Amino acid sequence: MEYEHIVHPFPPLFDENSEILILGSLPSVKSREQMFFYGHPQNRFWPLMARLLNEPEPRSIEEKKELVLKHHIALWDTICSCDIIGSGDSSIKNVVPTDLKPILQGSKVSRIYCNGRTSWKYFRRYQERELGIEAQALPSTSPANAAWTMDMLASAWKIILE
Repeated sequence: MEYEHIVHPFPPLFDENSEILILGSLPSVKSREQMFFYGHPQNRFWPLMARLLNEPEPRSIEEKKELVLKHHIALWDTICSCDIIGSGDSSIKNVVPTDLKPILQGSKVSRIYCNGRTSWKYFRRYQERELGIEAQALPSTSPANAAWTMDMLASAWKIILE
């Protein structure tokens, strides 16, 4: 496979009431096809959010938007553009970070969590110092992180509710 230059194809999800920002690294191939966050059918993000928030699992993009916004959660990614092979985080190079300032200025976000180590690595490298906010790394909900069961993810991710 060859490197492909990807520019993030859809906007962040937040509103003025958002208090928590969850950052991925870059949308997967499936998410880019759907033009929405965590679009791979094996990604456990949406079942995990439903479980943590004690809500029915959202199916449509509209239901997913409603779920996170209802609970004051914003979604975005740390990478605006990069060169990547498929959806493989380990192949990422030539990163241009996203600008997180508009989210922080247009909301009440005071806590940032990174969905996986790749997101956290790029947040620390490009955004942490500029924003003056630290992020906490959480285990990835990606199907590539198969070592983590749903129970293990829920135990680690419940921190977002505190």
